[in-house]
Order: sequence, then structure tokens, then C-alpha cells
Amino acid sequence: MTERAFTPALGRFAPTRFYDAVVAVTRERVWRALTVAHVAPRVGDVIVDVGCGTGSLALMLAEAEPGARIVGVDPDPEVLAIAGRKTRAVRWVPGRGDELAELLGESMADTVVSSLVLHQCPVPVKRAILASMAAVLRPGGRLVVTDYGLQRTALMRVAFRTVQFADGRADTQPNADGVLPGLIAEAGFAEVREAEVIPTITGSISVYVARRD
Repeated sequence: MTERAFTPALGRFAPTRFYDAVVAVTRERVWRALTVAHVAPRVGDVIVDVGCGTGSLALMLAEAEPGARIVGVDPDPEVLAIAGRKTRAVRWVPGRGDELAELLGESMADTVVSSLVLHQCPVPVKRAILASMAAVLRPGGRLVVTDYGLQRTALMRVAFRTVQFADGRADTQPNADGVLPGLIAEAGFAEVREAEVIPTITGSISVYVARRD
């Protein structure tokens, strides 16, 4: 990672305080609802939201199943402050996605979820975060990653240029080329599949699901 150790929520596109307004144009309600459906929270589940940002997804998970324990992890104190104002039903933890076991403990989570994080990271960091997710999951635990994936059409590739402007081509292009399923499998996950593809004005967003061996 860079010395800053994380990419701000909107990259170089806009200040973090505008994140919720900007992400709304990505059909946020659609892909967040699909993400929650694939997480399928149950009473007693421990669910870790990696790179939780301003907390919108973690809040939806808490509302979907108040009996689950939701933990939101993010290295950016500014977004965690915004998240903390949204709800106290989530435990907010400052930290990076590649240090989950150190932050939370190994094999403590039933589900790990992440949205719009990995596309911002260099490939080695993508690998490190996915390995960290595997470490914090219990055997048989579920992984749900919602992010920009393979951009299949010319229209989606052109739309994705907005994301590349904000977050840089070097880190985002591997996602656009479809690298995520392979990286998820390399991290030790089984039954990896792209469960959803949602076209947006910033490119297509995919929901990937997998199981920790």
C-alpha cells in the first residue's frame, strides 16, 4: 500500500463527505440489496464488513437481522465517523482489510462481506485482503464480495473510465479484466461464482460468492 495505507472512498474524484451522494448513482439500492440477500444474515451470525466505508451496507445488514453481530472495519477515520453517526448497532473497528485476524481474531466470523473496495487496491493488496478474509472466517464460512468485475461490453468499459479516473487505471484494470474470481480461489475459497451482474453508469458491478474450505 502507499504510505497513506488506503485509498480514500472516492479516490481523487471528490472529498469523502460526498461519498454517499456519489455512490447513489451506481444503482446502490439494487446492488446493496442483492448483497444483503446473498449474505442472508441469521440470528447469532458474526458478519464482518471489510472496508465498510460510511456504513451503509453494515447498517442494512443490522436492519435485516438485528440478532446478528455486525462488525465494520475501515482504515479511514473520516468514513468511520460518518458510519458511527448512522447507527450504534454495528461495532466500528479502525483497521485495514489485510490485518483482520490481528484486529478481530482468527476464524471468528460466519460471513465476510466487502463492497467497492478491491478495485481500488493493487493486485498484491487484493491478494492480501482476500487471504485476510479467509483467515478471519470459520471453516465453511461465506464470502460475499460486491465490486466492479469483468466489464463485458464496450458500453460498460467506457462507463468504467469514471472509476479509473478516480482510482487509477493500474489498480482498477485487473478488475475490469475479470481477475477477481481467480484471486478469490487462490486465497483458499471454494465454490466461487459470480452470482449477479448489475450494469451501472460507472460500469458493471458484480456480486461474487464463495465458501471458505
